Amino acid sequence: MPELPTVGFIGLGQMGLPMARNLLKAGFPLVVHNRSRGKVDQIAAEGAQAASGPADLAARCDVVLSCLPLPSDVLQVYLGDGGVVAAARRGHVLCDMSTIDAETHRRIAAAAAERGASYLDAPVSGGTSGAHDATLSIMVGGDASAFERAKPVFEAMGKSIYHVGPVGTGATVKLVNQMMGAICHLGVVEGMVLGTKAGIDPALLFEIISNSSGGSRALGGAAPNVLRRNFEPGFTLDLMQKDVSLAVDMARRLGVRALAGALAEQVIAEARAAGLGAKSNNALIVPLERNAGVEVRGT
Repeated sequence: MPELPTVGFIGLGQMGLPMARNLLKAGFPLVVHNRSRGKVDQIAAEGAQAASGPADLAARCDVVLSCLPLPSDVLQVYLGDGGVVAAARRGHVLCDMSTIDAETHRRIAAAAAERGASYLDAPVSGGTSGAHDATLSIMVGGDASAFERAKPVFEAMGKSIYHVGPVGTGATVKLVNQMMGAICHLGVVEGMVLGTKAGIDPALLFEIISNSSGGSRALGGAAPNVLRRNFEPGFTLDLMQKDVSLAVDMARRLGVRALAGALAEQVIAEARAAGLGAKSNNALIVPLERNAGVEVRGT
């Protein structure tokens, strides 16, 4: 068996920590870094090595992965003082798995190329359950040869691995996915509130629509949590707003009408203004419930 590459992972959040654990389970030597130390110590106790910062991690690894909240976080980790690119070398594969814009990826890729390193953007879909179960969908943009070198690493974390095209194309697909998901989610919360206000038992409403033409993955993910009044993250409304806003901004730049996306963006903003930004995206229903004077709750 060929020796497995040493993998670095930066960002041990609700997605990053289980993804990093799956790399350990697959046998990859793993070096980790996170802004707060607690999760580093946690996974170090399981067999990972701790790095003092992004550059230190990059210097010790063959493949560098990151999973971070915002474009500004990604820029700081890769291009800031003591960043990954400062320690990049020929043969390195650098890969950010965050949900951010394609332009940020292209900027980092250009800087990495000056050091002789390859750069991939590889956002993921599947939520925290997919991260735990190693069943994520991973959509990758970048050079085909770098993709092939990184593919065994991706396969330790995901089930459906796609090479989309050049750098930035993975991010583009992910933003389209996020906007479409938010639009579907808006339909779910409006329908559940409407049916409940009209006197239909919401659990029965969910069951019937799940087996009818209004059924969707968004309904299946949101309604059970709403019925249990479970709004703990998961995927927060703050992150949902970031993703949808990036998608709508991309549509504006490309001259594409995105009326439904812009509406979803506004409804998410309303929920965040109500103080729900740190709650799960299922809390999108709460302002609609308050307005209608009903609560969608299972018996």
